[in-house]
Amino acid sequence: MLTNRQLILPYMAPYLAYVAIASIPGDLLSREVNYGLRLVVVTALLLWARRWYCSLTGPGSPLVSALWGIGAGVVGTGLWIVLLAPFVTAKAGSDWSGLSFALRLVAAGLLVPVFEELMMRGYVFRLALQWGRERGRGGAALQAALDERSLEEVGAGEWSWIAVIVSTLVFTAGHGMPEWPAAIAYGLLMCALWAWRRDLLSCVVAHATTNIALAAYVWTSGNWQYW
Repeated sequence: MLTNRQLILPYMAPYLAYVAIASIPGDLLSREVNYGLRLVVVTALLLWARRWYCSLTGPGSPLVSALWGIGAGVVGTGLWIVLLAPFVTAKAGSDWSGLSFALRLVAAGLLVPVFEELMMRGYVFRLALQWGRERGRGGAALQAALDERSLEEVGAGEWSWIAVIVSTLVFTAGHGMPEWPAAIAYGLLMCALWAWRRDLLSCVVAHATTNIALAAYVWTSGNWQYW
C-alpha cells in the first residue's frame, strides 16, 4: 500500500502537464496544436498512472451514479453561468476555429473531468481529511498524513469540513479570479455529490456534463465570454 506522498506524482502529473502545455504562448503553438498536444500527453500520463488510482465506482449502482452526475452537471452549468455573469463582459464574436473548438470540447468534456476529479476529490480531498484527523492527535499532522497514511484508508463517501474547505479552495485556485465564485460553488457541489453517492464516478460525469453543456450553450447562444 503506497503512502500519500508516493501517490503525489501519479495524481498530480496529468493536471500539471495540462496546465504547463496550456501556458505555452500562442505565438509558439497554435490552438489546434496546443490542444492536440494536451490530449496526447495527458492521456498518456493517465494511462501510465492508472494502476495507482483509486476506484471511480463505489458501493452504489454505477448507472444511478451516472444519472445523478448528469443531473448535478446540469445544475452546475446553471450555477457557473449565473455566478460568472457579473464578472465577464459580452463578446461580439469568436476567434475560435471549428477545429480548435472541437479539440477544446474533447479535452474539456472527456479528459479534464477525469484528471481533475481524481486530483481534487480523489487525492486532495482525501489527504485533507486524513490531515484533519492527524491534527486531532497532535504532532506533525501533514507529515503523518503524507508518510503514514494512504488514500485507500478513506472509505467511500467519508468527508469532513476540513476536506471540503481545502479541496474547494485548491479547486478554486486553479481558475481565474473572475471564476472564483462559480468555482467555489462548483467545488462544494462536487463534494456534496461525493458524500451523497460515495463514488468519484458521479463527480466525473457531473464535471463532464457541465463542460459539454457549457460548450453547447456558448456555441448556440454566442455568449463567448463563458468560453
